[in-house]
Amino acid sequence: MTTNGDILTVRNLKTHFPIRKGVFARTVGYVKAVDGVSFSIPRGKTVGLVGESGCGKTTVGRTILRLIPATSGQVRFDGEDVFGVSAEEMRCLRRDMQLIFQDPYGSLNPRMTVESIVGEALTVHKIAFGAERRERVADLLCKVGLSSDHMGRYPHEFSGGQRQRIGIARALALHPRFIVCDEPVSALDVSIQSQIVNLLQDLQDEMGLTYLFIAHDLAVVEHISDWVAVMYLGKLVEYAQADVLYAQPRHPYTMALMSAIPQPNPVRAKQRIVLRGEVPSPVNPPGGCPFHPRCQMAVERCKQEMPPLEPKGGKNDHVASCWVTK
Repeated sequence: MTTNGDILTVRNLKTHFPIRKGVFARTVGYVKAVDGVSFSIPRGKTVGLVGESGCGKTTVGRTILRLIPATSGQVRFDGEDVFGVSAEEMRCLRRDMQLIFQDPYGSLNPRMTVESIVGEALTVHKIAFGAERRERVADLLCKVGLSSDHMGRYPHEFSGGQRQRIGIARALALHPRFIVCDEPVSALDVSIQSQIVNLLQDLQDEMGLTYLFIAHDLAVVEHISDWVAVMYLGKLVEYAQADVLYAQPRHPYTMALMSAIPQPNPVRAKQRIVLRGEVPSPVNPPGGCPFHPRCQMAVERCKQEMPPLEPKGGKNDHVASCWVTK
């Protein structure tokens, strides 16, 4: 899972949120949003991070960027320890690590013009001011498919797709090398989703960007990702190259997610795997494999021991956490 060409390496990442009760706000437990996640992202490639809502995908992305404090673990960006650098060093590092938000409506300040939104980072990092900043903002807007005429307008004057383009332009303002795309198309119409995904791919080819693409739509992830990581209840359960994983998923949870992808050809439609029960609480996850209460393939060992991420199908770069599959 690791090569010398990786730009980002995540090792045993844990993000637990304390539960406090009583007058003295004593800690009575923890929400284990991310519980021991490890993966790497090759330079210039896209890793899709998928799973049901609440599995910890967004928390992984924001913890990597140090927007949420990690409980433990390590994140290395281009060889540098993200959690070990000072606040001032992290300020410089943020130029290379940016975020595209899920909500194209709530993520843009309604009181700021497009020029101010996109150019704010240039001012904060003291890169460009005045006419130079305005010129850079105009170039960024053209790069994402908008016009320089839009600079004086406010977010409410744009459609959802246009707002997301503004958010992408803002993320590109500092010429980053790595971007966390936090479900960037989930709030958009299906017809607009493909335009935004194609834009992200074009920008990646043009600027040599690396993406962590967080989503719950596996059809979208298949289109844009080189590698796919599948999460369940705060843990990584499968990781492989996209074409390999979609052809032969090795974890029962991944198989269930794949069966839910709509097929335009009814002849090729797969039999739907309906998961039983509800997702367990991350406050008190089940012992053994966290997926075993909903798994149709579970055996007694699944209830007792947590399976390690290990190679499946005879391929070292295809790993899954399952006692049953081979």
